[in-house]
Amino acid sequence: MSTVRVLAGTRKGAFILTSDAGRKKWDITGPLFAGWEIYHMKGSPADPDRIYVSQSNSWFGQIIQRSGDGGRTWQTPGTPPGESLTTPEGFPKGESNKFAYDTSPETGKPLTTHQWYDGTPHPWEFKRVWHLEPSQTDPDTVYAGVEDAALFRTADGGRTWQELAGLRGHGSAMQWTPGAGGMCLHTILLDRDNPERIYTAVSAAGAFRSDDGGQTWKTITSGLYSKYIPNPTAEVGHCVHCIGMHHSRPEVLYMQKHWDVMRIKSDAERFPVDGKLRVYRSRRGGEEWEPLTKGLPQKHCYVIVLRDAMSVDTLDDCGIYFGTTGGQVYCSPDGGDNWHAIATHLPSVVSIEVQTIE
Repeated sequence: MSTVRVLAGTRKGAFILTSDAGRKKWDITGPLFAGWEIYHMKGSPADPDRIYVSQSNSWFGQIIQRSGDGGRTWQTPGTPPGESLTTPEGFPKGESNKFAYDTSPETGKPLTTHQWYDGTPHPWEFKRVWHLEPSQTDPDTVYAGVEDAALFRTADGGRTWQELAGLRGHGSAMQWTPGAGGMCLHTILLDRDNPERIYTAVSAAGAFRSDDGGQTWKTITSGLYSKYIPNPTAEVGHCVHCIGMHHSRPEVLYMQKHWDVMRIKSDAERFPVDGKLRVYRSRRGGEEWEPLTKGLPQKHCYVIVLRDAMSVDTLDDCGIYFGTTGGQVYCSPDGGDNWHAIATHLPSVVSIEVQTIE
């Protein structure tokens, strides 16, 4: 029987929720890396027990963690086996986490600035890793989306990272401006059938596609409309977020609308309209959407769902999962028709990923 593993990153640590294919009873492990912000954790499609975590702290900085046994034990990949993971003073070490922007003329344009909120030039500054996307075929190869927006890759399991400078070498990069949450590369999609095709989404620059493994990129935002970008042909500026897809029925989509999977009342009031928590589903490839509410709170609910906090499993009876800023993780084991909470008192949830293990 299949095992379903939900990986939840929160403001104060990581949690692993495990169930069988019925998805009714869940075991919860955690908090892992207690007290740290876990921006993202994701398992390798090539090896389900290989899990990568982006661990961030305003004082200690950015650390990548890796597990080879489904989350039971962890190591920082850049630290040799047997060596202490902390300094003599007790501070965490992360030798693998030196994400250095590539400015060499051989591999990328030597960009030095992007646009700041007020329109002035601002230097590129690494802050944290927002998204980790393991390769479909190699557990040691992982892509990382970072803030300030850039794409990195490791081929040695996270020990070293190199920037794919072609993305920042795109002609629009000097015009990229941070969104409200910073200028982050928060989504990476790898084409299952074409290893050379990569999609990325940047807040607030837009969406991009590479057809040559990340060497060159094109914008894919033509026709999008944003409230503060009246020009429908604008190349940059769109704040692009996630949509989930049914594994076996690609015309069925689940929407994470702007900051959340439910409607919000206004930019100033980022909570569900009338206090009703909703997820939206389209059965026609996005042509029309229906609200899904059964089992979700429909009064006095004022949580939101952040960028990476929704995921879809690969079972035939498709399961959808999302986490909230109130510390709840919800599951629908039947494609969105019915929902129940599988965790209720976690710290604020930042990211949700799901693994279906045969």
